[in-house]
Amino acid sequence: MPRWTQDDMPDMSGRTAIVTGSTAGIGAEAAMALAGRGAEVILAVRNPAKGARTRASILARHPGGSVEVEPIDLADLGSVRAFAARIVDGGRPIHVLLNNAGLGLLSRREVTKDGFEMQFGTNHLGHFVLTGLLLPALLRADAPRVVTISSVAHRRGRIDLDDLQAERRYGRSSTYAQSKLANLMFALTLDRRARAAESALLSVAAHPGISLTDFFHGAGRIGLRVSPANPISRRLGLDPARGALPGLYAATMPGIQGGDYVGPDGLGEIRGWPAPARISPHAHDRAIQERLWAASEALTGVDFEALRH
Repeated sequence: MPRWTQDDMPDMSGRTAIVTGSTAGIGAEAAMALAGRGAEVILAVRNPAKGARTRASILARHPGGSVEVEPIDLADLGSVRAFAARIVDGGRPIHVLLNNAGLGLLSRREVTKDGFEMQFGTNHLGHFVLTGLLLPALLRADAPRVVTISSVAHRRGRIDLDDLQAERRYGRSSTYAQSKLANLMFALTLDRRARAAESALLSVAAHPGISLTDFFHGAGRIGLRVSPANPISRRLGLDPARGALPGLYAATMPGIQGGDYVGPDGLGEIRGWPAPARISPHAHDRAIQERLWAASEALTGVDFEALRH
């Protein structure tokens, strides 16, 4: 497919987009691009002060833009519930939910406020709850779309249903990979359930390749020395604006189908331009997908009932 850039994004006027983790990196770049195309953008951020600075940067480039800052901590389900309640009670339709925020490669096991392993709890369960609770607002929109950001690391992931919280065995790389596989499985399962409910909701996934952001501070954490200061990294990796493109393509382009997965088209999908990405065979395991979904419902108490109605 031809190279796709932000200049190829369709007009987003009259549409509202929520971007989690949008104070820096690919989240901030995605929010910038969406605002530049006329979307009303809600920056869903853990640090409101940083969110305010991002908002100011976006409005400096797009003075007529509509950008709001809303606090949310995906590692605190109480915060997620409060955010979702504010959005749903506000009455606006949400056209795009970009589940972008993520953390990982933690050197030691940490837990969320609710006691979940930090990477699984933030990357997967936080977005699972957020999406489920935002369904009433999403289903108000004429063509709502949920985009969940996964990673090439999902290929190394395995869902250990007997140890989802990595209490018996924790590895910073393997636990992160499990959380990103869970992201992809969530996107695929949500798509299947939306189609079964004959809903207009599209659930798609994307990954940024290897992007040179603050996420990968330090060296050697994924088998590569990923650092903006490393000349090899600069040649292999993508700057945040390029890293944001697969998610933006998935979030905005006509012709996207539920269950699609978008990533860079280069060797190993490390860098390149948006194109269909490879989903590892184990990510398609429907039995594991359904068991992960059931476990996520049981852990969080969120059941996506609104989709069935």
